[in-house]
Formats: sequence, C-alpha cells, structure tokens
Amino acid sequence: METKDLILIEHFCANHNIEFSFIDSLNEFGLIEVIIHEEQRYLPQGQLKEVEKMMRMHYDLDINMEGIDVISHLLKRIHHLQDDLRIAQNKLRLYENED
Repeated sequence: METKDLILIEHFCANHNIEFSFIDSLNEFGLIEVIIHEEQRYLPQGQLKEVEKMMRMHYDLDINMEGIDVISHLLKRIHHLQDDLRIAQNKLRLYENED
C-alpha cells in the first residue's frame, strides 16, 4: 500500500497542536476513517478538510463529540438535499424550455 495520499496522524496532531485522543474519538464515532499500515496510523488526504472542520468545532467552539456527530450528520443531509434540489430545478428548467 502506498502512503502518498495518506497523512501520518502523529504529524497531523503535532502540526495542529491537538491530542491523539481527538482523532481516536472521531474514529470511534465513525466520523473519519483511520488507516493502519505497518503499525502506523494515517488519515486519508481527502478527509483533511472534514477533520479540520471538526477540530474547529471542538477546540474553537467547545462542541463535544456527540454534538460534532449530530452537526456532521445534519451537514451531510443538507448537502444531499441541496443536490436533490439542484437536480429538480434543472429538470424543471428543461420542461419549461420545451414550450
């Protein structure tokens, strides 16, 4: 397995000055995926934006893990609904332009 698209959790925590337990908690709640390769723990690079957003919620806004879990779920749901709305609007425009 190549690790070029993976971020070593040890480096991530050191660079962001956060505790390993925060990443462990996110993983336990199923909010992120931690990849273990050769006894090292990694974050997929594609999750960095989400992890940093959750860090701000926790450290800047003092939101606990349960709150982060609820907020993340609701944000994903909102994005899904926005996508559905965009598709419906595009279909409506298509029918309106047929006249």
